[in-house]
Amino acid sequence: MMRLILKRLAPLAFAAVALIGCGQHDDAATPVKSSPEQIARGRYLARAADCAACHTAPDGAPFAGGVKLESQFGTFYGTNITPDPKHGIGKWSADDFYGALHDGVAPRHKLYPAMPYTSYRQMSREDSDAIYAYLMAQKPAALPNVEADLKFPYNVRFAVRFWDMLFLKDTLPDASSGQSAAWTRGRYLANALGHCTECHTPRGAFGQMQGAKTFQGGELGRIGAPDITPAALAARGWTGADLQAFFATGTAKQGSAFGEMHPVVYLSTQHLSAEDSHALATYLVGDAPREPAPLAVVKLADAGQLTAGRGLYLDSCAGCHGFDGQGKPHVAVGMNGNSTLRQSDPRNLLVSMLDGIEAQRFPGVENMQHMPGFAQTYSDEQIAQLANYLRATWGGQPGDVTAEKVKSLR
Repeated sequence: MMRLILKRLAPLAFAAVALIGCGQHDDAATPVKSSPEQIARGRYLARAADCAACHTAPDGAPFAGGVKLESQFGTFYGTNITPDPKHGIGKWSADDFYGALHDGVAPRHKLYPAMPYTSYRQMSREDSDAIYAYLMAQKPAALPNVEADLKFPYNVRFAVRFWDMLFLKDTLPDASSGQSAAWTRGRYLANALGHCTECHTPRGAFGQMQGAKTFQGGELGRIGAPDITPAALAARGWTGADLQAFFATGTAKQGSAFGEMHPVVYLSTQHLSAEDSHALATYLVGDAPREPAPLAVVKLADAGQLTAGRGLYLDSCAGCHGFDGQGKPHVAVGMNGNSTLRQSDPRNLLVSMLDGIEAQRFPGVENMQHMPGFAQTYSDEQIAQLANYLRATWGGQPGDVTAEKVKSLR
């Protein structure tokens, strides 16, 4: 998930790097005494916190870093958090590790706030120590870190201290809120470990999360993290059971995890216990969840636009997604009631249509085939027509996508 956050913070005043492995002046790793039970618990928590997303490169050693992370302010790289004493965190103590998670302070410098210590600071010391024990039990990888190449003034670490003074705070509500035990556990999973707020909450001019708008959606450049408040989830047809299926398998009747959400499922949420998956869903929909909204019936004022869009769908989409939008198992998701089509903001739909979607591997036997992009096949006007047909027919949304909107996302 940290990889996602770095992309989501690209437009902000503070571009980011993840944990930087550095330590004292000797070459010996810090000896750690941990029980097998604590290490096993740390493994579970590291997955729940999605550590691998930023710290394990494709085909690379686990947690050895090297994940390339782009932003408009420069390029930076996930770092080595193996117990290697020179390049990793082998010389860090448990106190050092907790300081990085809780306060964003590494042994030798301040971390930038895209390392989600703004959320991890809500993690218990016990859980922090368990993750530390797990990481210190991994095989050291002598892989040097690649220095971040960030533009001025975003590479000035000292300024982050002033940012912390203004914006760093604990955000978990009072534990005596009167909610169920499942809701309370889900809140911890979502806010402290999974740090969902980092992506799904709007941010201010200085990159700070706007706490009054928690989970109301975040700007992600060309795409957006959708609103996942209880009301918004219900409006797009989600139930707690659907969310549990989505967390565990990456698929639900509302669609599948794609793009930046796919690694969240594959690396993190699929590994949650059934109890924790239920708790996370309970927190998101609430102890007294709303009924999922029925699909609205929309009539386009321009019937010709609907006809043109349907023709494009039959030509290029129906073979995989079905003549009636029913989808095809192991090939493509259904369109009827698809959550992306039901979003009021069409950007995620448009970017998917323009760029395509890579083949998605999911837990178990489910997979979704590669979806080609149509940026070179269809004009802006044709993409708008197709999007309006999809949204009006199966998303309950108005056919208000314009060619200019499509052009802005190319």
